[in-house]
Amino acid sequence: MTMTHEEYALRQDIISKCQFMNDSGINQGTSGNISARYGDHMLITPSGVPYDKMEPDMLAKMPIKSDYGSWEGPMKPSTEWRFHLDILTNREDMHAVVHTHSTYCTAVAITRRDIPAVHYMIAAFGGPIVRCAEFARFGTPELSANALKALEGRSGCLLANHGMIVTGENLDKAMWRAVELETLARQYYNTQLLGDAVLLSDEEIAGTIEAFASYGPKDEE
Repeated sequence: MTMTHEEYALRQDIISKCQFMNDSGINQGTSGNISARYGDHMLITPSGVPYDKMEPDMLAKMPIKSDYGSWEGPMKPSTEWRFHLDILTNREDMHAVVHTHSTYCTAVAITRRDIPAVHYMIAAFGGPIVRCAEFARFGTPELSANALKALEGRSGCLLANHGMIVTGENLDKAMWRAVELETLARQYYNTQLLGDAVLLSDEEIAGTIEAFASYGPKDEE
């Protein structure tokens, strides 16, 4: 497969991010998946390949706004390609999607709860709650529709009895949000053990969102 240096570098960055999310403990095995926008296509990790064995040319390349579900490459795309593709199609402000089965996000999602404003870092996701999408089987149109609904006005959500999704203006920002969302879920989990959590108000979160305009990894120029 021939590709530009820019495309090769993006493919390699996706693999590096996959290895990071497992090394950091926010994912296990091959359960997670990552995609990134490349022009009018999406690059996405292949199905079931260990990250330490993954090579740049193994990633699948899928058109974003035509020939829905088609792909190029030697291996089929992740079984979750549908919500990756639908998110990048519907959210032109976002250029990367990270999905993991991180422990605390998944634990909260098993209870089918939203994460409330236990910490001001929830502002990194666009509002005072991170929603939990309704349950649907992995890889289905129903799951994609549920995820899109939970992501309205947000850059992260939980998936009931499944895991989490975050989006980013670039890969660095998506992975930053993945780490922050697992941290929020862990904090929320612990407040349930301690009791008497004091939540921040919508106004306090709105002020933090405004302050966050210059916070976190910067978008590429």
